[in-house]
Amino acid sequence: MRQVKILAIGNSFSQDATHYLHQIAKADGIDAKVVNLYIGGCSLETHWHNIESNAKLYLYERDGKSTNEYVSIKDALAQEEWDFVMTQQASADSGIEETYYPYINQLFSYIKEQTPNAKRLVHQTWAYETSSNHDCFARYHNNQKEMYKRLCEAYNSAAGKVEAPIIPCGDVVQEVRGKEPFIYEKGGKSLCRDGFHMTYIYGRYILAATWYEVLFGKNIIDNTYIPQTVFAPGEEVDPFALNVIKETVHQVCCG
Repeated sequence: MRQVKILAIGNSFSQDATHYLHQIAKADGIDAKVVNLYIGGCSLETHWHNIESNAKLYLYERDGKSTNEYVSIKDALAQEEWDFVMTQQASADSGIEETYYPYINQLFSYIKEQTPNAKRLVHQTWAYETSSNHDCFARYHNNQKEMYKRLCEAYNSAAGKVEAPIIPCGDVVQEVRGKEPFIYEKGGKSLCRDGFHMTYIYGRYILAATWYEVLFGKNIIDNTYIPQTVFAPGEEVDPFALNVIKETVHQVCCG
């Protein structure tokens, strides 16, 4: 079986997104190599400057686990014949359109030059929790709906300019937030563990399920994998909550 090779040039938000992707793919008989290049809070601008200096500052994470190895973007791109390569804006800047340019154009041109056969995508990040105390939430008047609206506009514009599909994680997260048992304003479960990063079980599963549908063209509803992680030992997964997530992911990705 041919291995599918996936590379994310990201930060902690792509770390959240890739945590379960390998396992979800495996449950469907897909052999996937899932690599995340991690620098906390890394923006498109910083990614580009790191390319210019060939900085070996990215923690190399494979299949949701750290390798304790640090690489440059050039190193990682040269390592494999990647099937998919994606990047994203830092969450704090996600709804500020001018922060994307010219860096996303330069990044995508470089990725195309280094890996001409890879499909290039944009990972849409998500809005913070309504109660988030993130310092940069004030840029959006501490308003989740405003942040979501602005990041959608910015990502859609940027993806259009670089002619790349969007992985709609922000859309899925916002949609799930309006459904039981995840209506946080009414006492439901928050999808964020700290006001902005995803929870270890449901939040991270939402993201990986969205990537799975977009990258593989598969229906997550039929996938048998149940999320489990060392970061939430002993936490039981509610089948109803998981089904809500699966149905929402499929609806958004295929709607």
